[in-house]
Amino acid sequence: MGLLILHKLKLKLYSFLARYPVSYKWPTYWWRKCGYAIGNNSIISPFCLLWGTHHSDSSLLTIEDDVHIGPYSILVLRTHPVSDIAKYGKITSTTSGPIHIMRGSWIGASVTILPNVTIGEGAVVGAGAVVTKNVESYTIVAGVPAKKIGTLK
Repeated sequence: MGLLILHKLKLKLYSFLARYPVSYKWPTYWWRKCGYAIGNNSIISPFCLLWGTHHSDSSLLTIEDDVHIGPYSILVLRTHPVSDIAKYGKITSTTSGPIHIMRGSWIGASVTILPNVTIGEGAVVGAGAVVTKNVESYTIVAGVPAKKIGTLK
């Protein structure tokens, strides 16, 4: 019991250091220490949030090589089903889903990515977008919800 509490405290410290670093290169290091799979040369900017349940959902997130994620972005690995509200009038459970960001993708500042989403290789997500569906490779998306606005050659 004591080791579990110590482990949770350690992960909370790591995630705090990742969100509020002294250098732009440190967040990626600290998120890796929390157990998230983050590829080589990938950068997660300061003030980002990887939202799961005490990092027990770290296996749900895959960030491949050469991915850049802008500041204040949120990757949501766990959320509440709408059916709870309709059925019970309150939130009674949570659901989780994977997020996979493929090689060479660029995620702009303040982007929100919801569960069960794959961002294709070389895709670009514009600042402030809310990604609710998969993004094809070499596609540019933006808006709320994110929609295709162009392609990369």
